[in-house]
Amino acid sequence: MDQRTITMRCPCLLDLVIILSLTSCCMLSEARAPHSLEPDHQLGQGSPTTALHQRLRRGWIWKQIFVPEEDPTPSVIGQLKSDYDRGDFSIKYILSGEGAGEMFEINEYSGEIRTLQKLDREEKAFYLLQAHALARKSNEPVEPQSEFIIKVQDINDNIPQFQNEPYVSSIPEMCPMGTIVAQVTATDADDPLFGNNAKLIYSILQGEPYFSVEPKTGIIMTSMANMDREARDQYLVVVQVKDMLGLSGGYSASTTVTISLTDVNDNGPTFQHNLYTFAVLESAAVGTTVGRIMADDGDVGINARMNYSLEDLEESATFKIQTDPVTQEGVVLLAKPLDYESKRRFVMSAKAVNDHIDTRFLSYNEFQDRTTLKIVVEDVDEPPIFMAPDYEWKVLENMVAGTVVGTVSARDTDAINNPIRYSIDKSSDITKAFKIDPNNGTVTVAKPLDREEAAWHNLTINAKETKQNHLSSSVVVFIKVLDINDNAPMLAREYQPYICEGTQSGELIQLINAVDLDDPVEGHHFYFSMVPDKNINPNFTIRDNQDNSASILARRSSFTRRDRAHYLLPMVVADSGSPALSSTSTLTISVCSCQPAGHCPTGGVEALAISIGVSLQTLLGFLVCLATLTDWLC
Repeated sequence: MDQRTITMRCPCLLDLVIILSLTSCCMLSEARAPHSLEPDHQLGQGSPTTALHQRLRRGWIWKQIFVPEEDPTPSVIGQLKSDYDRGDFSIKYILSGEGAGEMFEINEYSGEIRTLQKLDREEKAFYLLQAHALARKSNEPVEPQSEFIIKVQDINDNIPQFQNEPYVSSIPEMCPMGTIVAQVTATDADDPLFGNNAKLIYSILQGEPYFSVEPKTGIIMTSMANMDREARDQYLVVVQVKDMLGLSGGYSASTTVTISLTDVNDNGPTFQHNLYTFAVLESAAVGTTVGRIMADDGDVGINARMNYSLEDLEESATFKIQTDPVTQEGVVLLAKPLDYESKRRFVMSAKAVNDHIDTRFLSYNEFQDRTTLKIVVEDVDEPPIFMAPDYEWKVLENMVAGTVVGTVSARDTDAINNPIRYSIDKSSDITKAFKIDPNNGTVTVAKPLDREEAAWHNLTINAKETKQNHLSSSVVVFIKVLDINDNAPMLAREYQPYICEGTQSGELIQLINAVDLDDPVEGHHFYFSMVPDKNINPNFTIRDNQDNSASILARRSSFTRRDRAHYLLPMVVADSGSPALSSTSTLTISVCSCQPAGHCPTGGVEALAISIGVSLQTLLGFLVCLATLTDWLC
């Protein structure tokens, strides 16, 4: 193997010689900056110098040693040799630093540096090591410690990877050539500073001739102008990236970019027919849908929105047209009542115009279209017609039977004008709470109503002709039952308050709330108080919190269960109705020997002890004795 020796000498210093393989591309250089003057160690017998003297210490700068990555074969990459090495193995070479003993080793006799395993540049790009030359007998250095770098040389062993996938982008249709669509970005873990291993080139595999990609930046652009969304709204562009500048032998990867064309207003509305004919019964109510027309628009979304209008004002006064926001149809509605005997046919013009006009693509007139409507009125025997589409009445609860709630009215619009009789659909008044006068449509209360049972009643009232075809119609009546103050308030739940032994005067014992079945317009307001008594309760007091709650407070201290286990506290809850209603409740307040956290036991042995008036210890002793006696008898 061809080798060369680089020898570097300093005055008064031992020389360090490194022999490097040319295949490893290794070089060594000397740093020229002196650090300090220090006394050297005195050498022993047989050393080249026996006198103590001052030596100039210099630092050694080792150029990098390059080692190819991923080479599994151990190999010699360099040699450390001292000028004092006479070949008698009196010099011991030592290698320390990053990877010493794991990645690299040195022959302590010859100074050869060898790799121990394959290296991966992507895991670690270089190693900083220290070289030592020691006298084998004295273990003293014969050369100053020096540092050098072993750099792992990159090979192309990584595939480019696209970042931030998936790629999705959109551009407006009809955009010019060269419009930037998106940018794809790939990275390569190889060394970007060594050769072409990490130099990437982008190209289009699928998507031409519509799109192109800038080879170095990955910017995708349109390469065709005026792409039409109505012809094709989505493209799948496959972009390939190759390392080594695209040369053969490199790695490649691909990604798919989904490109959608967004809509612009480049189409106007167009009617498919020049004439639309509809028929409508003369008995049709105002607001009845007569028919639907639609102008086609190849655009979508906001660009397809349109407004319809009727242009013949005299004819169209009987009708109106509205745009259905969902279907974009023109809905023709009856605006006035029809009379077959007066007018049997209407002819008018309808126009559709885009809401949003963009004159970059079409002229103003191309964003509208017209058609003709013909509406024929048909004669029918009409059923009775109610004067209102529905009725809504109000009545106070608990009103006496016979109270008038309201009146419905219907008429026969035919020339014969048949008499009409009214009735309540039984399925809508199961409880038979209302009656109706069959002749005049007056609805009355049949029995007192209770709002708390039913706040609303929805009646269906029928009107039927008494002659000819006996046609009928119906209307819905909504009856709201109004509240009166007929329920007294009560406590919100069954409270079980307790007071701990040792409670101080003024401490909160229980927070209470109230409920009321009534529903006053201004909301509930409850008042809490003690039951009126000639004597003031010495134990407890009630504080109205003015928020529909009240606090029970201790009036004194030193409550003990020995003195008394329970206290009864009557209290009054009143509402704000007119007249006001109230209820009286009695709370049972138990005295308890509370646990440290303030909890009062409500069951078990301690509760039993409280109930029979003995201490817990006494009761437990009694139970133990009873169990022992039972075992002895058995």
